[in-house]
Amino acid sequence: MSVSEHPMQALAAFLPEGSFEKVVYYIHHYKVHLTISKQRKSVLGDYRHAGWGGNHRISINGNLNKYEFLITLLHELAHLLAYEQHRNRVEPHGKEWKHIYSGLLMDFVASKLFPADIEQALQKSIHNPSATANGETDLLLVLRKYNPVRKEGVQVMTEVPEGALFQTENGKIFRKGAKRRKRFECTEIKTGLLYTFSPVTEVRLIEPEK
Repeated sequence: MSVSEHPMQALAAFLPEGSFEKVVYYIHHYKVHLTISKQRKSVLGDYRHAGWGGNHRISINGNLNKYEFLITLLHELAHLLAYEQHRNRVEPHGKEWKHIYSGLLMDFVASKLFPADIEQALQKSIHNPSATANGETDLLLVLRKYNPVRKEGVQVMTEVPEGALFQTENGKIFRKGAKRRKRFECTEIKTGLLYTFSPVTEVRLIEPEK
C-alpha cells in the first residue's frame, strides 16, 4: 500500500472550503501523524493510538471526494478523542465513540461546510452513528454524487433494475434479486449461488441482447 505524508497546506486540497482551520486545530493539538493512502477496498480510513512517546496515526484514502474525506477524517478523529478520554476501557464503536462523533458532526455541520443534501443525510449519522461506512447507505449514495469523475458504464446496485444482469469488478455475472433488509440478494449465473450486495456496490449493467 502506497501512502504519502501531506504537509498542512497540501491537506487543504483534500478538504471542503472552510474546513481547513478546524481540521488543522485537531491535528496540531493532538499531534496527529496523518497520511493519505491510495484506495483501499476494505476501509476508507483508520486510526492507531499513540504508543510510548509516539504520535496518534490516522490514514485516509486519497481517492475520496472532499466531503467524504472530511466525514471519514471526523470518524477517525472521534476514535482519537475516545482514546484520549477513555483509553482502551470502552468499545471501539460504543456509546462513548458515538457521542464524540455526533458532536464532531454537529460542529462541522453547523459551520455550513456541506451542501444541503449531504447535511440532511448527515442527520441520521448525528443521531445514531454507524460503526462502518457501509452502514451509512443513504449518506454514501448522496456522497457518491459529488465524486469528480464517475466511471463510465458503472452504476451502484440500488440503480440496477431487479432481474437485470450485472458484472462485478472481478468479472462474475449476477442477476439482481430482491432486497433483504439492507442488502440485495443476487444469483451468480455460472454457479447458481446466492450472494448479497450492498446498495452502494459499483457494478456494470449488462444490456440485454436485441
